[in-house]
Amino acid sequence: MLADLHMHSTASDGALDPAELMRRASAAGVELIALTDHDCVDGLPAAADTARGLGMRWVSGVEMSAQWHGHTLHILGYGFDPQQDAMVQALADVRDGRWRRAEQISKRLEGKRMPGAYAGAVAAQQAAGGDVDQPPGRPHFADWMVSAGYVADRGEAFRKWLGAGKLGDIKQHWPTLPEVVQQIRSAGGMAVVAHPWHYGLTRSKLRALLREFASAGGRGIEVANGKQPVDQVAYLGKLCVEFGFLASCGSDFHTPESPWTGLGVMTALPPDCQPVWEDRLFTS
Repeated sequence: MLADLHMHSTASDGALDPAELMRRASAAGVELIALTDHDCVDGLPAAADTARGLGMRWVSGVEMSAQWHGHTLHILGYGFDPQQDAMVQALADVRDGRWRRAEQISKRLEGKRMPGAYAGAVAAQQAAGGDVDQPPGRPHFADWMVSAGYVADRGEAFRKWLGAGKLGDIKQHWPTLPEVVQQIRSAGGMAVVAHPWHYGLTRSKLRALLREFASAGGRGIEVANGKQPVDQVAYLGKLCVEFGFLASCGSDFHTPESPWTGLGVMTALPPDCQPVWEDRLFTS
């Protein structure tokens, strides 16, 4: 079975609206799917209706931001109730923080003689079909910088201005790792660490993270994220077995223009891992 359990739509920072995303995933042969927008579930109703109409197995999804010992982590939630009160409030709080962050990014860019950054990012978000009720993200600022002639492409925007440690990298106060795990569990869902290799942790720190995640009630890790190198996937697979976690996989799709991601395209899970879709949340 081809499962893709990590992707983004225009409800957060993706390029395709939820329904179109599902149609393209179906055309790519995806059989089990989850839409996992950043701290947002607004795209789930349209995605669910389309996915089910196309005969795909559907599970609710989200990618939530969390703080862990100075590191910003992403936690995937699966199989939860998007309308559960605590989940709705938690996502609203994060959305408000993202609006404030967008305003701060704008002020910093304008301080570097790039006026109109905020309005430009909102316009870029609208041009991409994004949800105007959601705050513009760094990709939208990058697209505006390209259109305004400040950089040649998104890559340059992130390298010079928006990437980790750069002027536009505003540190938002995210909930703690245990808080996010509890929010997902309280809504009836399963918490999974997204792309563990991406955080630049040493192997000892990664093990410490996974121990704390397990203690908080986390259930799995994303062993395969897109076309991740086989040796990384194999190592994460060993950790998955060692800690008794379930294994997830996803393309982390954002846009058709990204050469390193494609819907349904990811490194295979190691055979000794138990996939998340064997859990009751995916079979009930």
